[in-house]
Amino acid sequence: MMETSSKEPSQPHQILIVNEDACREVIGRHEAFQAVEAVFASMARGGAYNFPVVREAIGHADALYGFKSGFDREALVLGVKSGGYWPGNAARGLTNHQSTVVLFDPDTGRLKALVGGNYLTAVRTAASSAVSIAHLARKDAKVLGMVGAGYQSTFQLKAALEQRAFEKVVAWNAHPEHLTRLAAICEEKGIPFEGVSRQELGAQSDVIITITSAFEPLLDADWIKPGTHLACMGTDTKGKQEVDHKLLAQATVFTDEIAQSISIGEAQHAVAAQILSEDQITPIGEVINGTNPGRQSEADITLFDGTGVGLQDLAVASEAARLAETGGLAQRVTL
Repeated sequence: MMETSSKEPSQPHQILIVNEDACREVIGRHEAFQAVEAVFASMARGGAYNFPVVREAIGHADALYGFKSGFDREALVLGVKSGGYWPGNAARGLTNHQSTVVLFDPDTGRLKALVGGNYLTAVRTAASSAVSIAHLARKDAKVLGMVGAGYQSTFQLKAALEQRAFEKVVAWNAHPEHLTRLAAICEEKGIPFEGVSRQELGAQSDVIITITSAFEPLLDADWIKPGTHLACMGTDTKGKQEVDHKLLAQATVFTDEIAQSISIGEAQHAVAAQILSEDQITPIGEVINGTNPGRQSEADITLFDGTGVGLQDLAVASEAARLAETGGLAQRVTL
C-alpha cells in the first residue's frame, strides 16, 4: 500500500529584499523617531515584547554575534535582527556593525522580507536617545555633550540637535582626531563646537550622550551637574560601562527594557553593587504614554539606559519595507 506523503504542497510566495541604499532612501530621522517612540509606547502597554537576546563572542575576528527578536501585536510586526560587531571591519572599509533584519508574516510564519540592518541600527539607536531627550531633558537645555566620536556619533548628534534649541556642542573622544566629524556637523548647522576634557564636558552640558564601546566609566558621578539628562547608548553587553555606577543611584533612571538594562545595560553595575534596584528603573514607554511623569523637577538628573532592543529594529525595518515597496525600491524574489 502506498504511503501518504506528509510533505506540504509547494506554495511559492514572494519576499521583499530591501537593501542598505533603499533603507537610506526611505527612512530618515523623522520616520525612525516615530517608529521607535511608537514601539516603546506599545511595549509599556504590554502590546509588544522582546524575546531573550543571544549575544556571543564567536572566537573569530574578535567578533560579537547574536540575535534580537520580538513581536509587536499592535503593529503585527514579527521578526529577528541577526548580526553583531566586527572590530576589524574599519580597516577593510566596512562598517563595524553588520546586521540584517528578517521579517515574518505573523499570520502564517512565512518569510516576508529581508532588510539591510546596518544603517537602520545606527538611525534607530539615534532615534532612541532622541526620544529620551524629547521626553526627559529640560526644555531650556542649551549645551549638548557628546562622549564618543565613532560611526554612530554623527547619527546621534544630528538627531539630538532636533530635540532642543542647543546653542553649543562640547565633545570628548579617546582619539581626539575623530572629533572632526562632529565639528563638521556643527559647522554645517551653525552651532559652536568645542573639544573638551570629560570633566569639563560634565560641567558644561545640559544633555549628554555617551556612545562608546567602553568597559570602564568615562564620566564620574561628581562631574554631572543638577538638571542634566544623560542618554547612555553604548552599553549593550555584559561588562561594558560608560558612566560611574554611583551616578545611577543619584539619577532618575529610565530605559527601553528593564530586563536588558539590569543584565547587559548601563544599570548592570549599579544593580550588582546593590545601590539600584529593578523597581527604581522606569520604561520610557510609560513616560510616552503619560502613565509616568518623567522629569519632576528642573534639578533632577535623568538617565536613559539605551540598551537597544530587537523591537526597535523590527519597527524601523517594517517601516522601511513598507515604504520601499510603495516606492518601488524593494526587490521581489519568489521562493
